[in-house]
Formats: sequence, structure tokens, C-alpha cells
Amino acid sequence: MTGDQKAKGKKEQAKGKAKEAIGRAVGNERMEAEGRADQSKGDARQAKEKAKDVFKH
Repeated sequence: MTGDQKAKGKKEQAKGKAKEAIGRAVGNERMEAEGRADQSKGDARQAKEKAKDVFKH
């Protein structure tokens, strides 16, 4: 389960980076902002999973 969540976090981060880059390239501020939001969600998921790992051991 933890590995799935970590992978999901990485996927969200990558998707967000791509979306942000595309938004910046075409001048779409909304897409750029959505990309940053996706990255933040991925970062939060990663942090949550890391915290779980710390308390497991």
C-alpha cells in the first residue's frame, strides 16, 4: 500500500511538472497553476508516506 501511494505521489509530481511546462509554453496561466497544484498534491502525498515510514521503524 505504501509503495502504491509513493508511486502515485511521484506520478502527480511528474504530471504537474509537465502541465506547468506546457502551460508556460503556450501562455496558459490556468494550466500552469493547475500544474503547480498537482505538484503540491504529489509533494504532500510523498511527505505523508515518508512520515509513515519514519514512525514504522
